[in-house]
Amino acid sequence: MSGSGRDLPWGLQCARCICNGSCDHRRVNWMAWHQGSILALTYLAYTCYHLTRKPISVVKNVLSLNCSSLPIPPDIIVNDTNRDTWCDWAPFDTKAATTLLGTLDSAFLFAYAAAMFFSGFIAERVNLRYFLSIGMLASGISCYLFGIAKPYNIHNLWYFIFVQALGGIFQTSGWPGVVTVVGNWFGRGKRGLIFGIWNSHTSIGNILGSLIAAAYVGSDWSLSFIVPGVIMGAMGFIIFLFLIPSPVDIGYGPPATLAYRKIDVGNSSDDDTTDVGYESRSINDQTVPVTYRCVHREQLADVTASGRSETSPMLSGPRNSQDIPRNNAIGFIGALKIPGVIEYSLSLFFAKLVSYTFLFWLPRYIKARTTYNATQSANLSTVFDVGGIVGAIAAGVLSDYSGMSALTCAAMLGLAFPALYMYDYFVNTGLTVNIILLLVGGLLVNGPYALITTAVSAELGTHSSLGENSKALATVTAIIDGTGSIGAAVGPLLAGLVSRWGGWHHVFYMLMCADLLALLLLSRLVFKDIKLFIQRRRVIQI
Repeated sequence: MSGSGRDLPWGLQCARCICNGSCDHRRVNWMAWHQGSILALTYLAYTCYHLTRKPISVVKNVLSLNCSSLPIPPDIIVNDTNRDTWCDWAPFDTKAATTLLGTLDSAFLFAYAAAMFFSGFIAERVNLRYFLSIGMLASGISCYLFGIAKPYNIHNLWYFIFVQALGGIFQTSGWPGVVTVVGNWFGRGKRGLIFGIWNSHTSIGNILGSLIAAAYVGSDWSLSFIVPGVIMGAMGFIIFLFLIPSPVDIGYGPPATLAYRKIDVGNSSDDDTTDVGYESRSINDQTVPVTYRCVHREQLADVTASGRSETSPMLSGPRNSQDIPRNNAIGFIGALKIPGVIEYSLSLFFAKLVSYTFLFWLPRYIKARTTYNATQSANLSTVFDVGGIVGAIAAGVLSDYSGMSALTCAAMLGLAFPALYMYDYFVNTGLTVNIILLLVGGLLVNGPYALITTAVSAELGTHSSLGENSKALATVTAIIDGTGSIGAAVGPLLAGLVSRWGGWHHVFYMLMCADLLALLLLSRLVFKDIKLFIQRRRVIQI
């Protein structure tokens, strides 16, 4: 392993002692090995973040008024007085239970949304290994605190609100942290595919969280929180032992970045470059098509040494030592000025509103609209997250292939509109139909959400307008995800209110309108994508 590292994690220090230098003589691609370990560690880390978010949606069903459909544990003494209410838990044992449970969701999500903007600012300026490990340990503790309310017989509403808000604050350490670490280790090639596969941790975490919570919800719902909390804390310790936030920390350079130059299409003879964009320029009163090409940084040494002509200027890269970026963290206003950040942030507001309404309310919706009990509803809801995995990968592949992220998101959002209507209409027609519609709904709802929060955020966080080494990835990610998280907070709150006043049909009308608004907010970027595609086609024909 090259480089001694400024702050090598303890786990890797132990591995080096065991290795005792003999590993350096073996033919091992350490860069690839480190990249694989980073993907695995960040994947497991964010899986745990969602693992601890999901139990509340499952436990809601046993904090309601009717317990007659649940199996009675042998250690519960049942008589005529408590036969139908043995699992009720004050203060959620009133007719306003749905609203109160929605308040818990809002406490978590509003705290998450507010803290996210600060979290990105902090993550840009601290060691991400400490940032993630401390955040995971604190998140695990907050989940544990919710669970111990049962054995300690806590019934104070403000206690639950406080614990949920505390969890929301600490959970903000996750997304800016893991996206920045992955962005530090991987270049832009096939970023949509890599992030699409990697982003399945969200759905896997939801699935595991649902299954673990469902395993205990019928007997002791406190374990539905305690077990995920312990897993979260243990994973935080593993992150502390092994995570390397950046290749620079162990002596490597950053991943091969792309520099850009303009080359006259007609006179170009570069075989090792790749077209990335086109425009028309007026040269000697004639319109000449010009293409942007990209080459790896190592291939630019000869070009830099020979100087830059007016017809072949470098679009990025320092002219001399004084032009080398200073790796300064960007400010909040500067991040907002990056083209596309505002549009994607506002679109994610509505996309995440839909996704998190399903996250927090789908098990209860299924139980309310079908004949399934709490455990069966929780297990069935995981199908939606399976569809989300497929959707995230599909969105990433389509974005990579087409180069049109906004159009990819808009197409999936447009198809989600009828998919949601069909699911609400056919939810009670049979298990097979329910599974198929949940898969399709999860694919179309979570696909755009996953693409915006991963590949799009990473691309905007390394935008050419920043200078190649400007630190903006965590800040941009926090702005986009923080704005989306406000929508995620609003959605479950509205779902609780609307379901009580107008029924579940109206909740789905609300979700369909939100998807439509998310699509409309991307319209300018979609038009830009289409315009660029037409320009490319014209240049190819020339």
